[in-house]
Amino acid sequence: MKDGNNLGGKNKYIWKIAVAVLLVVAMVCVGVACARKAKEDAAQDTFEQLAERTSKVPLETQEPSSEGVQPTEEPLAESEESADILGELGVPVPEKEVDFEDLQQNVNKDIYAWIYIPDTKIDYPILQHPTDNVYYLNHNLDGSSGYPGCIYSEDYNKKDFSDPVTVLYGHNMKNGNMFAGLHKYSDSEYLAEHPYIYIYTPDGMLVYQIFAVHQHSNEHLLYGKDYTRETIMESYIGAIERERSMVSVEDEAIEVDVDSHILTLSTCISNKPNNRLLVQGVLLNGE
Repeated sequence: MKDGNNLGGKNKYIWKIAVAVLLVVAMVCVGVACARKAKEDAAQDTFEQLAERTSKVPLETQEPSSEGVQPTEEPLAESEESADILGELGVPVPEKEVDFEDLQQNVNKDIYAWIYIPDTKIDYPILQHPTDNVYYLNHNLDGSSGYPGCIYSEDYNKKDFSDPVTVLYGHNMKNGNMFAGLHKYSDSEYLAEHPYIYIYTPDGMLVYQIFAVHQHSNEHLLYGKDYTRETIMESYIGAIERERSMVSVEDEAIEVDVDSHILTLSTCISNKPNNRLLVQGVLLNGE
């Protein structure tokens, strides 16, 4: 009988230890999750504070052209000239100022541009790490690791947006931040209401009109591709035409050719890890 009692007592003791271990593990997991959430919230708060410092005001009340806006061919030397030409094209111009000297000195030296889509959460600095192309995939403005990361480009692209194809990356955050809002472009009405992407650089503002929204494989869009070659660019535009014909969101009225400059915003698709959502715009002002 003693042996049976001892065995029963040992089993109860083992179960108590197991339960205690499980409780400790659960508490640690909760603590880690809370810490991660607090870190993400703090990073987003920093982004929002920076966005407020760019002094944006409501856009001029203008309706985008239903026929699409055709890109200009002449370079824009001055911001006032750019604003005048955009006004002639019917493109609303936000009054937004970005102090890049302040951002680079006091926030992060890798900030080189700013992306803004009015009436959305997309209002972020753009970064490019000098040696690690995926650094800002999992690092924040302050250099800490983890989400939400930053909006960033790779060194396959110049920082002046002069490449025929420029790609910006951002996470598809569950809370709707970073590039998660790009998924709203699956609605054609949303595209009609948010047709322009504004890029601010130390040299001025660039405006892109969105012409295609589609899913793509996780193929790297820039590696090993020379889009300065007319045949390569022509082939790529043809591929975009084929892919966007398989989804409901596109604007056929916008002309895109081998001389165009295309901005591609890329983010993940939550239920398709091997695919990416691409939102693509063509440059309206500049060469």
